[in-house]
Amino acid sequence: MAGELPEYYFRVRENGAAVFRVDTENRQRRIEMDQIAMVNIRNGEIKPQGDRTLSDEDRTTIDAWMQERLQVLARRDIDDIYRAVDYLNLTTQWVQSKATDEQLEAVTDSLLLAMHDLRSTLVRKKADRLLKG
Repeated sequence: MAGELPEYYFRVRENGAAVFRVDTENRQRRIEMDQIAMVNIRNGEIKPQGDRTLSDEDRTTIDAWMQERLQVLARRDIDDIYRAVDYLNLTTQWVQSKATDEQLEAVTDSLLLAMHDLRSTLVRKKADRLLKG
């Protein structure tokens, strides 16, 4: 049915989520959310709340959410890197066409060090991949 609420709600936290069971089947017809677990996606830990024992359905739903969340975060990571490439290009254009001497003085050393660090790391990682392949 359209407009029907999901059975579970995941309140995203930095390392995972608080998991709630959603209940609309009560006498007041209010939305009630009962926290059933805390999830840590970094270590895969699922902690039931209080004296609660999670059902197989609870665990299956939580496991599926964790897998989907890891995929979302991985997509965001690579998207952030592509955005960084765009920012580097925009920065180059800014340096070439708009930056004042004072602005360049303020950012040049930081940019050079960050780019040197990135380049060194990329070259090392590429060499490692070539040696493995």
